[in-house]
Amino acid sequence: MNALIVIVILFALFWLLLLRPQRRRAAEQRELMSSLEPGDEIVSTGGIYGVITSIDGEEVHVEIANGIVIRMARGAVAGLVERDEEPEETESDEDQETVKAGDEPPNPS
Repeated sequence: MNALIVIVILFALFWLLLLRPQRRRAAEQRELMSSLEPGDEIVSTGGIYGVITSIDGEEVHVEIANGIVIRMARGAVAGLVERDEEPEETESDEDQETVKAGDEPPNPS
């Protein structure tokens, strides 16, 4: 009877630590595949960054450079690229002193 309890506990730990997170990742990947649309910036499983130009069934057409469009399997999309907002220019950046061409910084010695 004790061996049966140990086996049940081990199976529960196996499910909690391995199967449940794997199912969650698979569900997130399926959600990502269904949410893809033209204009999304993606990264492929091979590390190629690009912007989706069109989707045709299980094929995705991705522009990786100006005028260069490749087609790849929809399942090869690893994720969306998060776009960071560009930092706004602050007044302190504008107020910094500029060194003129003829001016030399003071010699520290």
